[in-house]
Amino acid sequence: MKNKLNKEKMLINKTILQKTTQCIDNFECLKTENHICLKTKVTSCIGGKVHFINCDEKLCNYKMSYGYSSICNCPTRKELFNKYNK
Repeated sequence: MKNKLNKEKMLINKTILQKTTQCIDNFECLKTENHICLKTKVTSCIGGKVHFINCDEKLCNYKMSYGYSSICNCPTRKELFNKYNK
């Protein structure tokens, strides 16, 4: 079965995009069918603000280690999860 994300157009508020100043992928998550950051699974989310992710290999300025876990601090990725729950 094909991933539904490949056909969805992801719409993010302009203010959120302007806050995402350290993206090293140049927003490829929004431009391509691959949705690069969406392959990084959010394993849990606390209050729509703290997003724990399963991401061992990807280098990212927004990825932060927290014990044995990683947290995503990317405003765009957080908005994608909060808006689309993906």
